[in-house]
Amino acid sequence: MSTLKRAPQECGSWYWDLYDTAAPGLESALLVAARMCDVLTRLELLAPIELKYSWYVLDIGPTGITSTLELTGPLGDPSVPGRVRGSRPSAYPSADIADIDVIGPGTWIDAAGQPRKEPQLVGLSLSTAPTGLSAELSVHHDIWGWYDFTGRPHPEVYRNNAPRLTAALEEIGSLLGTPPELGEPTYFGVATPAGLATPDAYEDGLGPDLTSRL
Repeated sequence: MSTLKRAPQECGSWYWDLYDTAAPGLESALLVAARMCDVLTRLELLAPIELKYSWYVLDIGPTGITSTLELTGPLGDPSVPGRVRGSRPSAYPSADIADIDVIGPGTWIDAAGQPRKEPQLVGLSLSTAPTGLSAELSVHHDIWGWYDFTGRPHPEVYRNNAPRLTAALEEIGSLLGTPPELGEPTYFGVATPAGLATPDAYEDGLGPDLTSRL
């Protein structure tokens, strides 16, 4: 059960264009996802338990069908690509996969230093497009920033969590051989190379109150 408020848009996102460093296609995407998850799992940010992916038909477009596959073993298991393809909708025998979301819980640490599980603490998605492979990491919670969604500073929560996000971005950038491109700013936050930007404080020391759009 979720114990954190989740923003409907990203608080921050980071994008890797892997056109020059990884082959396109399902096998390559799953291999990259597994390597990224090795980092995220070690930092307790994402423990993959299932894959979610949508189907499209070349030159026609999306089928409107999304599949979910429970992971019964490691994400990097050689059987996973076959299991994914085996879930292709029978009405679309030529359908292929557009994007893959890796779903699983992560651990955040509250102000008292207690670890807490949270579904989809960190988002990870990969594009298998034939034009080139890409990966995106995203966060939707306020624990990565200096202020919570109400605008109140929560320095203990920030210090307990933000450094792990910074470490993940640095390690994944090194793993993939390139730093991430920053996602577009949203109402809920602005990405930086090391995490989330801290907005300017008002005269009362508070940050922006974002709760009206939660």
